[in-house]
Amino acid sequence: MILSGNEIKRELGNNIVIEPFDDHLLNPNSYNLCLHDELIVYEEIVLDMKRPNRFRRFTIPAEGFVLNPHQLYLGRTMERTETHNFVPMLEGRSSIGRMGLFVHITAGFGDVGFRGFWTLEMFAVQPIRIYPGVPICQIFYHQLHGDVTEYNSEKYQNNTDIQPSMLFKEWEKKTDPQKRLAFGQEVAE
Repeated sequence: MILSGNEIKRELGNNIVIEPFDDHLLNPNSYNLCLHDELIVYEEIVLDMKRPNRFRRFTIPAEGFVLNPHQLYLGRTMERTETHNFVPMLEGRSSIGRMGLFVHITAGFGDVGFRGFWTLEMFAVQPIRIYPGVPICQIFYHQLHGDVTEYNSEKYQNNTDIQPSMLFKEWEKKTDPQKRLAFGQEVAE
């Protein structure tokens, strides 16, 4: 079941934290999150899963910034969220999608226990001018059934900034031969 907007508000300070919170951004069954004023863009032509990739940082000026097609932009929400006993989910707003902007390519499914800012994986179908502070996506919450084990990651938990991919940290931890095979490494016999 998905929480209603009223239930989201009732859970604030208990199982749900949204900082800052603004009543005007509360919807019937979600809450709109706003775009921070910074973006990062990878500098590598070919991204490598096994290592950190270089990136550049941009500030979105008040007059806006044009996102170009065929380029991945990473941004973040202005709001820090924390969720306990519910599964947080992120979706782009329909008004944003109708302009051809994908807000999260694959990472809309959150984990119970996540604390931090949401990194947005933005991709534009055509050039689009974006602005800092625009309500760009919405968070909603699913109820859980069963025992809860909260998310705890060295990669993304308690982040304070835009988070580029840290998949390379998973490669570093693979020591079991079968797991190494699954990650494309040869096993010495």
